[in-house]
Amino acid sequence: AEPRPHCCELSMVLISVLNNCLKNITHAEKTGKRQVLIRPSSKVIVKFLQVMQKHKYIGEFEIVDDRRSGKIIVELLGRINKCGVISPRFDVKLTAIEKWIVNLLPSRNFGFIVLTTSLGIMDHEEARRKHTGGKILGYFY
Repeated sequence: AEPRPHCCELSMVLISVLNNCLKNITHAEKTGKRQVLIRPSSKVIVKFLQVMQKHKYIGEFEIVDDRRSGKIIVELLGRINKCGVISPRFDVKLTAIEKWIVNLLPSRNFGFIVLTTSLGIMDHEEARRKHTGGKILGYFY
């Protein structure tokens, strides 16, 4: 067998870093782990985790700089039932947030939808308070 030229080597490509992160968190929660390692890291992941932390769904998280793409160690509290990414990132007007809440969350006062707005990444309640819409990133409950 002839050796293959370098151009034909197949490599895994990571489509959505945030999706990978949230899947890892969900699986770690289901298997009852106390903490989970997330790599690679990104600004969006950190902001998403800060929203989850603000609502006491996860504990502390530590960003480890490995001089590559970075890692995050997240402390789990066993509160997350499901978290996921909405792809593509649909535009959500202030008036349409309610429709997304009904479609994604199990009940009205349970769980959060995370939006990226011109005022930063926030949950749907904060977006309503600040009277702004944006693009939908994901959800957790």
